Amino acid sequence: MEARDATAGAHVSSDEGEQATKKDAAPPKDKSQSKSRMEQIFGFKKEDLSSWHNLVALLNRPTDPASLGIFRCLFGMLMAVDITQERGLSHLDYKYLDGAPVCRFPLFNFLQPLPMDWMYLVYMVMFFGAVGIMLGCFYRLSCLMFISTYWYIFFLDKTAWNNHSYLYGLIGFQLTLMDGNRYWSIDGLRRPSIRNAHVPLWNYTLLRTQIFIVYFIAGIKKLDADWVEGYSMSYLAHHWLFDPFKLILPVELVSLLVVHGGGLILDLTAGYLLFFDVTRPYAFFFVSYFHCMNSQLFSIGMFSYTMLATSPLFCYTDWPRRFFSHFPEFLRGVLPLTSSDVQPSSSCVYSETESRSTERQETPPATKSSKLRLKHKLRAIFAIVYILEQLFLPYSHFITQGYNNWTNGLYGYSWDMMVHSRSHQHVKITYKDGKTGEIGYLNPGVFTQSRRWKDHGDMLKQYATCLSQLLPRYNVSDPEIYFDIWVSINERFQQRIFDPRVDIVKADWSPFKANPWLMPLLVDLSPWRAKFMEIEGTLDNQTEIVFIADFPGLHLENYVSEDLGNTSIQVLQGQVNVEVLEEKKNYTLQPGEMMKVPAGAYHKVYTVSEDPSCYMYIYVNTTEAALQENFTKLFELQERIRNGTETEPLPPELQPLAAAEDEVSEVNATDPIVRLFLKRQRRMKEVKKRREAGVLERLERFAVKKYYTIRRGFLMSAIAMRNLVVGLPPLEQLTREVDFANMKAPQSEGNQDERLKDEVGHGEL
Repeated sequence: MEARDATAGAHVSSDEGEQATKKDAAPPKDKSQSKSRMEQIFGFKKEDLSSWHNLVALLNRPTDPASLGIFRCLFGMLMAVDITQERGLSHLDYKYLDGAPVCRFPLFNFLQPLPMDWMYLVYMVMFFGAVGIMLGCFYRLSCLMFISTYWYIFFLDKTAWNNHSYLYGLIGFQLTLMDGNRYWSIDGLRRPSIRNAHVPLWNYTLLRTQIFIVYFIAGIKKLDADWVEGYSMSYLAHHWLFDPFKLILPVELVSLLVVHGGGLILDLTAGYLLFFDVTRPYAFFFVSYFHCMNSQLFSIGMFSYTMLATSPLFCYTDWPRRFFSHFPEFLRGVLPLTSSDVQPSSSCVYSETESRSTERQETPPATKSSKLRLKHKLRAIFAIVYILEQLFLPYSHFITQGYNNWTNGLYGYSWDMMVHSRSHQHVKITYKDGKTGEIGYLNPGVFTQSRRWKDHGDMLKQYATCLSQLLPRYNVSDPEIYFDIWVSINERFQQRIFDPRVDIVKADWSPFKANPWLMPLLVDLSPWRAKFMEIEGTLDNQTEIVFIADFPGLHLENYVSEDLGNTSIQVLQGQVNVEVLEEKKNYTLQPGEMMKVPAGAYHKVYTVSEDPSCYMYIYVNTTEAALQENFTKLFELQERIRNGTETEPLPPELQPLAAAEDEVSEVNATDPIVRLFLKRQRRMKEVKKRREAGVLERLERFAVKKYYTIRRGFLMSAIAMRNLVVGLPPLEQLTREVDFANMKAPQSEGNQDERLKDEVGHGEL
């Protein structure tokens, strides 16, 4: 293997020798033989780490700018698309609800959104910053425009935090300090002195290490017992993407070995496999397959494509030159440069050999520096400190203890991607008037559009404080706010996450102290999850089950919907008292005992044992079961009508069943069950037609949907810019403009994602 091939994927590589190798008469084989084994594999010599001087020289070593320039372009393009979608430009007015009483969750409480028109301006600055990064136009200014507005929006709403949004901000920050406009940029056309000029090696080192950390720390976090045992993402195995694996493995093993085992191994090894030349082709295949699957499994915006764009950073830094050299000559004017003549740069430190080579080539020696300057040392210090900080942050939760709940830290900077899944069974918000003592209840999520507050103590404190400020408008004085939130994490029992007896308005909370009103996760009960699967396997398709665990001295107040006509409680562990409020009776249940609870009424379940109690609700949605039975009979009747085997005359209320398949007959149905059945049949037909559509039809549907989404964002932005410049127009004109922006493509079919809202679904206990 040639030396340059062996070192291309290293975090710190010997790219500065590539151009010299091409210009020297000696064949690459001789060049390789002159290098040590360590230099061939890692791209640097042992001596490069022997002193501070040598390390600074290594990190500022001249490197080909081509790969960095292509990544800069791809990142800017993906961010421009991301701003219209996941950042929310297309639904900005719905996101911030200007002027409405809304509870928000900024990182710092003094941060508040600007008036709506100014928020559109912020997004426009961010968008043009992303476009400027993509084009390499006024590069530093564009980077500052992007990251300043991006981090403002990021800090403005903790409920939108996730790992990839955090990563975008980090990469934008890094690019601001890098020489990303040295290749394939408008700045290069404006300033020939920087066009195709070397960039220091630390530019690549920082990006490669960042991506390595994303993969490797994500793998370390997946060593969690819940992930290894297959409880974190077990539902994914039922997705159609895993159907090929289910041909040879049962779904349980697909979940354990493919979803969880495969994800763990890939995250732990991807960074290393991308690092070395020999393994990089295999890494490209598995990483690309992984991210393409994720783009279909999760709603994660541009993250999958951004990670795909980072993979070539581990290749030879001159790969774009060789790649685009195969294109026809007439396209060379718009494609990136393929010439190997790279200009020297004052940002780099050149060896004495390279300086003498420059003089022989009659290049002004003043453009090359063989001496370490203060800027080189500061950049080396920054690179090292940044890497150390990124390695430390995922494990810094012992400092910010107030943000720790059942999982550590604010979700976003720990790279614990998909390790924890949650389900919420019961949420109750109780308020008490501080003067009159009157007690009332609030709809969960009132005054907010987010649901993330249910799992995070810091957000719950912000939410309670906001509610205490809004409720006086509704004649509730000095309100006390209590939350009773039941959560299951990774298929455990449903249990309380916060103490329902604590007034959160007055409760203490500090980012640096453990949350005193957080209830502990009952990890000792985790082995019950294997038993859950056995119990669920004994149930029929119409029977549902919910597993509950509660603490001694507490009780669950529950209302059983009238639809759940057959509901019972069975104790698994501990002892409980069940109080049926209408009957004014109490029943004591021991492990293994069960009782039926009345529908359409409240009851309370008290945990009276010294240890936590465990019990389960077993219920059948009798209303839904009856509806499904009616649907089955109507379907059989419809089939007999269509194949001519039905001889009995139809009553008027059933005659719409005889209509042709392409007729919209539910509007003529007088019976509500028949109308609902026909509507369901029509929607199922539309869904089937969409799923069986060809590739071109799917692409057209996708493109039209994205067009109208992006169109709305920019039209609303144009309206906001006009309002800022010339003021608000008359209300009638503004209404027409917004209606025009809201225009959608004409649809002859229903949306395949639209749920059958008219049908009766499961009622939650």
